[in-house]
Amino acid sequence: MTEASITATPLPDIQSTGDGRKVAINKVGVTNVRYPISLRTPGKGKGNEFIHTVATINMFVSLPHDVKGTHMSRFLEVLNEYHEELSSDALPLVANRMKEKLESQDAYLELSFPYFVDKTAPVSGQSGKLDFDVAFELASNGTDDFVMTLKIPATSLCPCSKEISDYGAHNQRCDMTVKVRMAEGVHLWIEELFGIVEQCASTQVFSVLKRPDEKWVTERAYENPKFVEDIVRDLAVALNNDDRIVWYQCSSENYESIHNHNAYAFIECDKREQ
Repeated sequence: MTEASITATPLPDIQSTGDGRKVAINKVGVTNVRYPISLRTPGKGKGNEFIHTVATINMFVSLPHDVKGTHMSRFLEVLNEYHEELSSDALPLVANRMKEKLESQDAYLELSFPYFVDKTAPVSGQSGKLDFDVAFELASNGTDDFVMTLKIPATSLCPCSKEISDYGAHNQRCDMTVKVRMAEGVHLWIEELFGIVEQCASTQVFSVLKRPDEKWVTERAYENPKFVEDIVRDLAVALNNDDRIVWYQCSSENYESIHNHNAYAFIECDKREQ
């Protein structure tokens, strides 16, 4: 059989055939798609700038009870159309295209990726890249519900240890995780939320530290001791004070240096219900 005859011969479309079990599927699609993306960021000069990273992407639609299957290849076709620029305000366009191409009422997008910011050491001014984890989630099912998540490393120092010790105090690395929903029509850059969150720990972490910087970081943490409860409460206060944010979850997991377990605290708040 020649290539031309194969192309001319209609192939059966099993996915589009009926299904008699009468069970609708909430989400069906593709997961763990590793894909290069470009993210729009606030420009330092004119207009916007872009950073390039690799995302792990999940894409889903709902499936009616009377349709046997979805067309998996179409998810990647949609992704190929939009990969050159992905930002939080572009995700509804992707979701609408998914619904159109896959003939569905609902679409769901999940992107997780490493993000890098330039951090300058506090004394020496040495510059370096600090990485942290970011996730975008969009549910488009009548309305568009967008959630942005940042997981940011920092340092905490124990107030109790400082108070009871003749000298020194134990400290630990911590991961602060914040999920936010923004007010309608409002945009919050990744860098802006990062700046809010990292100020809530005992001190920041940096990729490059010379000895004067290390002295500054050590003393800064000692002067600003915080329990895990202090960190999440300070996060909550900062997020409450930002009118762009209407809902949030914030948590901190502190990796204890003198225990073989971690400390954890969590707060959730819907400001629309207050």
